[in-house]
Amino acid sequence: MKTTPSILGGACIIASVCVGAGMLGLPSSGAGAWTLWSVLALVVTMIMMTLSGWMLLEAFQHYEMRASFNTVAKDLLGSRLNAFNNLSVYFVGGILLYAYITSSGAILQGLTGLDSKLASILFVAVFSFVVWHSTRAVDRISVVLIAFMVLSFAFGVLGLLGNINLVTLFDLDGKESHYAPYAMAMLPVALTSFGYHHSVASLRAYYQNEQQAKWAMLGGTVIALALYVLWLVGIFGNLPRQEFAPVIAQGGEVSALLSALSGVIESEKVASAINGFSMAAILSSFIGVGLGVFDYLADFFKFADSRSGRCKTWAVTFLPPLALSLLFPFGFLLAIGYAGAAATIWTCIVPALLVLRARARATNGEVHPRFTTPGGRVMAYLLILFGLATALFHFMAMANLLPVYAGHGG
Repeated sequence: MKTTPSILGGACIIASVCVGAGMLGLPSSGAGAWTLWSVLALVVTMIMMTLSGWMLLEAFQHYEMRASFNTVAKDLLGSRLNAFNNLSVYFVGGILLYAYITSSGAILQGLTGLDSKLASILFVAVFSFVVWHSTRAVDRISVVLIAFMVLSFAFGVLGLLGNINLVTLFDLDGKESHYAPYAMAMLPVALTSFGYHHSVASLRAYYQNEQQAKWAMLGGTVIALALYVLWLVGIFGNLPRQEFAPVIAQGGEVSALLSALSGVIESEKVASAINGFSMAAILSSFIGVGLGVFDYLADFFKFADSRSGRCKTWAVTFLPPLALSLLFPFGFLLAIGYAGAAATIWTCIVPALLVLRARARATNGEVHPRFTTPGGRVMAYLLILFGLATALFHFMAMANLLPVYAGHGG
């Protein structure tokens, strides 16, 4: 008798896809909005990203279980729009690799004393080899890294939560009600932290139906949201708002955040756990995203799955982000923000367009849908507006047209 996969198992898959190095940018991006407004921004983003995943499910149900995001988008939206969607997926992958390489160099510099650029080169040389070697190697090291992340996160966050200062957490000496405008600039980073949409087709095939996949996706985004809120509460309850000034001045670099935290955490074990979690999160995300970009480019350029072919794929996957990291180390937070702005295309706009097109076809006499996302056309248009607004907020913040917290007053 064939057993049905559990909802919890699928939820954990989605949560593990969401939770990674992106969450390391949440404290710095949310420092202006602080606790209440940052949590509200995360909740709104989580709801919209769950609904957008459901819209993909609704569009996918008219295709065979093995149909991919690329296949469905090409059929419903045409080759040109699908190519633009694929380009945005690649851009997000590339900019995330750039962010991970830059941050790893800065962290390793603090740990070993090596020059940050040399440390970045060594990081790529060692860990991109795992991706070059095989998917199986990525699988094995990912299991170890995720287990380490769970343990170090639990120990580190519990240590932070046990030392919370409520005056610091809710900035009772300030005026948190005035911090709402800063939440707009946080949305692109929040959106990046809920980017699981490339896994929707796989989850549907895993369950062989949409209803279970729907609940697994909701469970996964709720788990991710809970972890993010615990992370923010732990940090904001220990590190006063004004002490984010040096972190923000360094572009939200993870190394700067860890340095600031080390000044307020009394326990060396807790500080070590958070440092370990941060490095494991970056490494896990690096090889996970690297594998996705590696496979995408191998297919795009039609490189053979041989040693020479994989070397060519390795070069086009890892050398461009490494070169950009060495030449233009703009900072972790800025890169994550750009990734979030670009990700709105395939996490918000394209899912809404796909579901509107799929519903139009169904109305014209095609198969009656088994699964429908709540909210109708209005929700699809709201998702498009949310995506456009999130991207716009990022570019407005870059142009100083939005209030951006610099760590002093405000």
